[in-house]
Amino acid sequence: MFVALQYLLPHHLLCRLVYALTRSRTRWLKNLLIGAFMRGYRPAMADAAEPEPRNYESFNAFFTRALRPGTRLSPADAQALASPCDGTLSIAAGMNGTTLLQAKGHEYTLEALLAGQPEWVARLACGLYATIYLAPYNYHRVHMPLAGRLSAAWHVPGRLFSVNQGTAASVPGLFARNERVVCAFEGDRGPFAVILVGALFVGSMSTVWHQQVTPSSARRGPGALVPVTGSDLALSRGAELGRFNMGSTVILLLPPGAAHWDESLKPGATLRVGQRLGQLNPPA
Repeated sequence: MFVALQYLLPHHLLCRLVYALTRSRTRWLKNLLIGAFMRGYRPAMADAAEPEPRNYESFNAFFTRALRPGTRLSPADAQALASPCDGTLSIAAGMNGTTLLQAKGHEYTLEALLAGQPEWVARLACGLYATIYLAPYNYHRVHMPLAGRLSAAWHVPGRLFSVNQGTAASVPGLFARNERVVCAFEGDRGPFAVILVGALFVGSMSTVWHQQVTPSSARRGPGALVPVTGSDLALSRGAELGRFNMGSTVILLLPPGAAHWDESLKPGATLRVGQRLGQLNPPA
């Protein structure tokens, strides 16, 4: 019933209402929202730079809170792949050509996920992919899994279905239907991409290069994102690249032959930023 209802909901209207509420600095309102969230989800605050929830100026500031330095460390091995976010691993696998698995019984294509972009489809086809779900209680900043230089980025308008396990198992092509921001990089082992997928009640996504990317009408096509003048396009592994408002999903794409996943990596694993996911292969 919840999945069926989502087809009828005005996704973007709800998103804009949530956006306004979560950025209110009215003390009683933001404290009411924060208090309700704390009771409902019990997020861990010990790692937060500001551990007292009601000290944040708005619900969104609380939700996108920074962590204390040293609480998320990248692997000591410089050739290791690091998790770009906290969350639950849905899948880490290899593509079948340009086909990716969303959930049992549902597949989608790289072409659809990237909204065309034939150059990037060709470069990433037959590579690796990992899908990580961020629950509302997770830390919601996204970090670099590898060192890289931003080569291209684009915003893809779309729907805003929930991305929880139940919806992923029921809505065909979910990740290629939802609004998303694609960040494509050049790294030491070739191209890779980090995709921020929007979801129900995700009021905005932002990156360190483009600032806020506001959800947009599904009637508009994909649009290139232009970095803010003077922004540093090269980031080291572990550096922050963007953030979500509310829960959503991150998809990591790697080119063929560049790396391999650790054998211990299994669906359902709880991940933290910087946690080892795999290893870069030696240069050919």
